[in-house]
Amino acid sequence: MQISAAQVKTLRERTGAGMMECKKALVEAGGDIEVAVEVMRKSGAAKADKKAGRVAADGMVGMAVAGDGLRAAMVEVNSETDFVAKEENFQGFVQALADIVLREQPADVEALSALTPEEFGGDTVEDTRRELVAKVGENIAIRRLEVMAAAGDRIGKYQHGARIAVLVDMTGGSDELARDVAMHVAASRPVCLNEDSIPAGMLDKEREIFAAQAAESGKPPEIVEKMVAGRIKKFVKEVTLLGQPFIKDPDTTVGKLLTDQGARVNAYVRMEVGEGIEKKAENFAEEVAAQARG
Repeated sequence: MQISAAQVKTLRERTGAGMMECKKALVEAGGDIEVAVEVMRKSGAAKADKKAGRVAADGMVGMAVAGDGLRAAMVEVNSETDFVAKEENFQGFVQALADIVLREQPADVEALSALTPEEFGGDTVEDTRRELVAKVGENIAIRRLEVMAAAGDRIGKYQHGARIAVLVDMTGGSDELARDVAMHVAASRPVCLNEDSIPAGMLDKEREIFAAQAAESGKPPEIVEKMVAGRIKKFVKEVTLLGQPFIKDPDTTVGKLLTDQGARVNAYVRMEVGEGIEKKAENFAEEVAAQARG
C-alpha cells in the first residue's frame, strides 16, 4: 500500500527510528500508526522511543582537522547528562562523526544521519546513534555541524575541554597567532567579526535603549546624542572580535594585534555544548513525591 511521507515523519517522531524501518512497519500495519508503533516495539526497533523526547543539553563538541591544516570540521552531539558525555562509547561516536564530517562534508545533520560510513560497519549514522541510545540509556542528539575550508593561509584551532571548540580562518600571521585568536574567541565569545558584520537590528535596538537611558539624565539633546554615540562605540568594541581587548594582553585589541603581525581573520566559528537549549531543572524530591502519588 502507499505510505505517505507525513505518516513516516509521525512514526519517526514517536519512535526515534529510521525512515526505512518506519516505512516497513507502516506497510506491515496497513498504515495504522498505533499498530506500527506496536510492531516496532515488539521487534525492538522502537527501543529508544521513550528517550527520544528527553532534553539533551550536555554532551561534547568533536573536532577534526585535515593533514594540510586547510580544512576542518566540528560537530556537536548532545546527551542528557555530563556522566554520559564522559563515557568512552559516546566520545568515540562523537570523534568518529567529526572525522566523517571532515571527509564527506554533508550539507546538514539530516544528510550526515543518512550516511553509511565505514566507521560504523555499513550501518547508517542514524542507526548507530539509536544503538548508542539503547546502550547508554539516555537520549543522544546530533545537533549541528560546521565545515571550514580556509580562504587564507591556515586554520587556527582551539578546544577547551570537550565543551567548547573554535576554528579561525586566517591570512598571514603564524600558527601560534591563529591558535591565540581561537583561544580568545573561546573565552570572550564575540558576536561577530567587526563593526560591518553587526546585524543592523542589533545596533538599532541598542541605540534605542541607550537613547532612552540617556534621556533620563535630563541633559540637553546635543549632550544626549554624544552620550549615545559613546555608548554605541563601546558596545561595538565589546561584541566584535577585532574590537575586544586581547585576553593575553588587555592593553591591545585583537584588531591591533593582527595588524601588528600582518594578519587578517577571514572568518571564525565557535561552538559550545548546549548553547540555546533550555535544560529542565530537576527537583528530585518532587519527582519522588510524584511517583509516590502515582
